[in-house]
Parts: sequence; structure tokens; C-alpha cells
Amino acid sequence: MAGNVKSSARTSRDANAKSQRGTEESPFIKWLLVSIAMIFTIVFLLLPLVNVFAQAFSKGWSGYLTALSDPDTMSAIKLTLLVAAISVPLNVVFGLAAAWCIAKFNFRGKPLLITLIDLPFSVSPVVAGLMFVVMFGLQGYFGPWLDSRDIKIIFAVPGIVLATVFITFPFVARELIPVMQATGSDQEEAALSLGASGWKTFWYVTLPSVKWGLLYGVILCNARAMGEFGAVSIVSGHITGQTDTMPLRVEKLYQEYNATAAFAVASLLALLALFTLGIKTFLEWKQERDFERAQHALPEPDPIAPSSNP
Repeated sequence: MAGNVKSSARTSRDANAKSQRGTEESPFIKWLLVSIAMIFTIVFLLLPLVNVFAQAFSKGWSGYLTALSDPDTMSAIKLTLLVAAISVPLNVVFGLAAAWCIAKFNFRGKPLLITLIDLPFSVSPVVAGLMFVVMFGLQGYFGPWLDSRDIKIIFAVPGIVLATVFITFPFVARELIPVMQATGSDQEEAALSLGASGWKTFWYVTLPSVKWGLLYGVILCNARAMGEFGAVSIVSGHITGQTDTMPLRVEKLYQEYNATAAFAVASLLALLALFTLGIKTFLEWKQERDFERAQHALPEPDPIAPSSNP
């Protein structure tokens, strides 16, 4: 019996070694691929990022702070934060509801709902902005009705919020759907069978099991909301000090040949991207560490008892 076990283990090791050798490349190919990846990363990612900060600080700290303290720039920063503060929670609520519905239930129109969630990925942001202009503009379908009641959507904050919500629509839901599908419904069913209410089941069972996916979705949604340009450019009207967001302010300053101020505002967006990447990396590391701790906490399987047969 012991001989059979040793032979089986040896065969398994040999098979694994052959499998690894089959996927290994020569040192030349390995370093060639690594070099290509590093060159592309440096040329197309690192150098432009370094150039943004170099241009932003070309006139020193005083010039940098002066550019950011401009009243119109401060207005653009505040508007960007306001739009993100409105659109991200709305997408979190929708993302949780849509992901729960898709992952936990079967119903007619489920493929259609999934397709509609992915629609902003396939529609150009400029087209999305034009859709809102056609609907809510002065010459649009609802324009005369809104104008008669002195309700402004296009060329105002509500239009910017609508465009941003549409563009960031899929991020939270798309992060949560696979996570909820992977966790299944066993935990919720067990909680309900023990007498927990629907709200308690969601708050204490469902939400903790999808917290990492939710955080990823919120981070990506917030980054896209603050950096959106195309759709917001159509519906905002580019009114300086009123409907300019940070990306629109960068474009306007650059067109006015104020490159230092434009790069200063762009550096804030770059810092946002780096901060978002840092948080995402930290969450991935923490999730992996928690998973490893959970694996170590599991009891080791008992060794196979020797057979009593000769």
C-alpha cells in the first residue's frame, strides 16, 4: 500500500514538472516580454504622468497654488466634488439592487437588464450627452414643459449629474454581480430560516460578503465621475464659474494658453488617479491577506488511515 502511495505521489510530481516545463519560456523570450512591457509602461504611462507634474510646478509652489486658488478653478473643483457626491451614492443604490436581483433571482427580461447595464460601455459619452440635450434641451421633447416651469437641466448642474450617472452606471453593478453569483444564496436562506428579517439579512449577511466588490465599484465609479469629459462637455454649456468641472476647466485653461494653470488642475486629477490606484491596491492586498489567514485557520485534513487489507 505504501509503495502504491509513493508511486502515485512520484507520478504526480513528474506530471507537474512536465506541465511547468511545457509553459516555461527561454530566458531570452522572458526578458524580451518583460522589456516590452516595461518600455510601454514607461513611455505611455510614467513619462506623461511625470510631465504633468513637471509642467504644473514649472513656476514653483507659488505659481501652482496661485493657479489652484483661482476662483473659477475653485468653482470647478467644488462642482466636480458635488457631482461625484451625488452620482456615486445613486449608482451604489442601483448597483446593489441590480446585482442582488440578477444574482439571486431568475425572471423574464434578465438578459435584457444585463445588456442595459452594459449600455454605457458601448455608447460614446458624446452621444450620451446629445441624448440628454435632445430630451431636456430647450428644443427637446421635454424642453418646453421644463421651460414653462423654470426648471433648468441642460447647461445646469442637474444635467451634469444626469450625464455623470449615465456614464458611471455600470461600475458598481458590474463589480457586484460576479461576487454575488459566486457567494450564492445559502447564507441568506440560512439567515431567513433562523428568523432574521430581510433587512438584517442584507445588512449582516449579504453586505459583508460583497464588501470588497462594493468598494472596488465605488472607487472606480468615483474616479470616472470626477474625470468624465465627453458627456459633461455637451450638457454643461462651458459656463465659466458655474458649469465647468475640473476636466472642462483644464481644456479651457489650455485653450487660453495658460498651460501652467491647466497642468496644475490636471495634476489634481492625476493625484486622484494615483490615490484611487493606491486604495485599490491596498484593498486587494488586504483581501488576499484575509484569504490567506482564513486558509491557515482551517483545520488540516486528517491523514488517510492505512488500509487493513494486506
